[in-house]
Amino acid sequence: MGIANLSYEECRHKRLEENKKRMEALNLPLLSQALLHSSPSKSSPSKLAKPRVTQKQLVVVRRSSRIAKQSAPVYAEVVVNRVVIPRRISNATDLSNRVYSSDEARKNAFERAERLQSGLETNYPNFIRSMLPSHVSGGFWLGLPSHFCKTHLPNRDGIVTLIDEDGDEYPTVYLARKTGLSGGWKGFSVAHKLADGDAVIFQFIKPTTCKVYIFRANSSSRKDSDSNSS
Repeated sequence: MGIANLSYEECRHKRLEENKKRMEALNLPLLSQALLHSSPSKSSPSKLAKPRVTQKQLVVVRRSSRIAKQSAPVYAEVVVNRVVIPRRISNATDLSNRVYSSDEARKNAFERAERLQSGLETNYPNFIRSMLPSHVSGGFWLGLPSHFCKTHLPNRDGIVTLIDEDGDEYPTVYLARKTGLSGGWKGFSVAHKLADGDAVIFQFIKPTTCKVYIFRANSSSRKDSDSNSS
């Protein structure tokens, strides 16, 4: 067994000697040393990051010479008087003299208007409106028959001129969507002293021109169309 071990050691030593001779023949030891010296180190100074240097400079800020000459503002409490806008005082309608007609007087005025209506020319469309308090006082809004408006009046807002029995003209504002007379109707109503129960014939001689005939519920004290038509 000792001989076998000795033979193995001799064989290994012999192989090492042969390998060494081959490496020397190829100059491998010199090449490895050269590579070790030529490879850069991890801590090479050339690879270290250079710190950034921030330079601060003082810059002169330009200021307006006009503002520089002014003194510093002084803030103090200032009492501002509240501006009060006076409310518009509307002239309320005096309803103390409002006259309400009886059912009999209203019916009588309407029947007299129907008698005159039967004698009017059929070429001109017309209708009768019995006056209510909202027509002749307060709101002064006159609603017209919806079917009549859709058939004979324009389908847009405009001016409808009312002509009384004396030939005087009164322009009024016609609102197509609401089918009624608004602005200007109050002036006509007040000028002719219309009252509750009066019957009024509206005869359209043109699409936006209307003749008006008034029949009083209390005809004893006011002008009635019957006296003119007789």
